[in-house]
Amino acid sequence: MKHSILIILLFFSSLAKATEMLSVNVPDTLAERVKACTICHGAEDKYSRDAYYPRIAGKLEGYLFNQLRHFRDGRRYYQPMAILLENMSDEYLQEIARYFASLNLPYPPQESITLQPSEANLAEKLVYSGDLKRNIPACSACHGEDLMGTAPFVPGLLGLHSTYLIAQLGGWHSGGLIRGKITNCMADIAKELTYEEINAVAKWLATQPVSGKPANQLPPEMAQRCVSIVSENGEAR
Repeated sequence: MKHSILIILLFFSSLAKATEMLSVNVPDTLAERVKACTICHGAEDKYSRDAYYPRIAGKLEGYLFNQLRHFRDGRRYYQPMAILLENMSDEYLQEIARYFASLNLPYPPQESITLQPSEANLAEKLVYSGDLKRNIPACSACHGEDLMGTAPFVPGLLGLHSTYLIAQLGGWHSGGLIRGKITNCMADIAKELTYEEINAVAKWLATQPVSGKPANQLPPEMAQRCVSIVSENGEAR
């Protein structure tokens, strides 16, 4: 009997605490509403890199907006993101993109990865020179000399975990992990890379310190090659 009374008292005590928590006024701000995003991508008051969830704070607004639409519309597939975004309007997605783009948070230190000289040389060649014989452009041609992205839609490559970079490049390479209804210039490029090259580039990028700013625009020849970032009606994707 005493045991039953104790359970009942604990139940009502927990219920009272839950009611008290629900009665707290939560401000209706965008910072509160995007906490569903920061569960995976990191909260505003801390900086960290999870192996599979990329940093989105400080990314280009145009890039973030396009990726949100891709997830919502099925051009890029990841079920939790698709469910989260399925009923959101373009206007609201733009708000979210603008919010995260405005965050100026410190980057974590680069990864401590030991690359063999051959790996580092291979990565630097692909990053800054590409391989014209295989029609592979330099990473810097699109992502900028500082590798911090190119306004308004090309993302930066620094400050990302090597595991995430390998997964993305591997997904484009295989054609099975990153699905889309439109062609993607990165898929065409990644398919020409070997797994040795993918690993070398990803590890090299993860060891670089974050510095510099996004470039202002793509070189004309690269803008033409990556025409797949523009939809049929001329709207940038």
